[in-house]
Amino acid sequence: MRRFASLTLLLAACSTAAATSGPGESAGGSDGGDTQISSTTVEGPPESGGTEAGTDTPTTSGGTTESDSLDPTGTGTSGQGSQDDYDAPGGAPVGNATFSVVAGDRTLLVEAWYPADVSAQAAADAGHPIAEFVPEGPQREMMVALLAKLSEHGQVGVREQTRSARDAASAGTGPYPLVMFSHCHGCVRFSMFTLAEHLASYGFVVVAPDHAGNTLFDEPQAPLDEAFLQVRVADQIAVLDAVLDAGNSAVPAAIRGAIDPTRIGAMGHSYGAATAGRLAQEDDRIVAALPIAAPVQNPIFPGTMLAAIDEPQLFVLAAEDNSIGKLGNQLIESNFDAAATPAYLVRMKDAGHWGPTDICGLAEQFDAGCGPGARQTDGSEFVYLEPLQARAIVAAYAVAFFDLHLRGNASALEFLQAPTPPEVVEVETRL
Repeated sequence: MRRFASLTLLLAACSTAAATSGPGESAGGSDGGDTQISSTTVEGPPESGGTEAGTDTPTTSGGTTESDSLDPTGTGTSGQGSQDDYDAPGGAPVGNATFSVVAGDRTLLVEAWYPADVSAQAAADAGHPIAEFVPEGPQREMMVALLAKLSEHGQVGVREQTRSARDAASAGTGPYPLVMFSHCHGCVRFSMFTLAEHLASYGFVVVAPDHAGNTLFDEPQAPLDEAFLQVRVADQIAVLDAVLDAGNSAVPAAIRGAIDPTRIGAMGHSYGAATAGRLAQEDDRIVAALPIAAPVQNPIFPGTMLAAIDEPQLFVLAAEDNSIGKLGNQLIESNFDAAATPAYLVRMKDAGHWGPTDICGLAEQFDAGCGPGARQTDGSEFVYLEPLQARAIVAAYAVAFFDLHLRGNASALEFLQAPTPPEVVEVETRL
């Protein structure tokens, strides 16, 4: 089994940056907000009638629950804004579809997750293996082989099946807020499908392209550099343009013409975190950004400047991230300190780089974050936070963050300021 490209370049760049910019130093511009824990009203877009959806999504405590207050019509906001809700499923089922977008001379496969017009039980019963996201041919064969060998990589907690209904009809309760997702270096568009499903269950549409030349299936990999970051951002912009074009027949009917162009967020993992940050910098349509497990501003990508990003950001830090290391995490801390307010930082104890993903342990390159490991802080042996819980934590905070900044639901701030669960999570806010 071949090995996938690592984050060595990012680690080296973070090492260089940390030598010149500690966590308390500004790596960009800030509007000087104070760090707070108390609840504060934050202005945002007027509250939409977005659908809450119900999927079998794990809670932050590692269990599985169903929503007590389903609102499949999308006419209310039952269950939103309480600390007991964002880690639970939303109130309606989730559909997913695959389509293609042409970006210059690149053809991108794109995955979409959205509120679906089927019962919650029907959506759960219609789960499909990850491999079914992949077209017939050698890519699918490779994915099936990887899934079959998960146990050989010490993998724990990865779901082999989705919980969304393939090509289901839309719930018809739009227009929906949209979240653009960018995958990690050498990953794939469905590498965080648990997160996407959880967001869709709350009435968001999530769209994720494969960054051609930099996916799980590509050899050699496109580089981790400024030039290819610009390519990745161009991919995101092309997909966003396509999805917002109500007359584009290539876009699935379930989401065509159903997106609110004033409520668009960006998120990404690792290389995708840097992509999401640059997208927020370059595209005025982005209202909020959520970078996961990597700094947005760092020496590899000199064109990204926190001073040029006015949008709210939520940074996710895995305390035992052996891929970007201590210095990479210090740079995330610096990014948080320098970001425009409001800014949020979620630190997860014992979590590794790949823990929040659905590909943790899928190959040797994705092992750091699953099962036993060595702490990046002191080298001692330990067991990583279970991916099931790491994914659930990130999903809960993502829904709260976008509920606040895309929907304007100010009560979501209470969840964003609380460590959930407190034995695993630390949160810091600058409002």
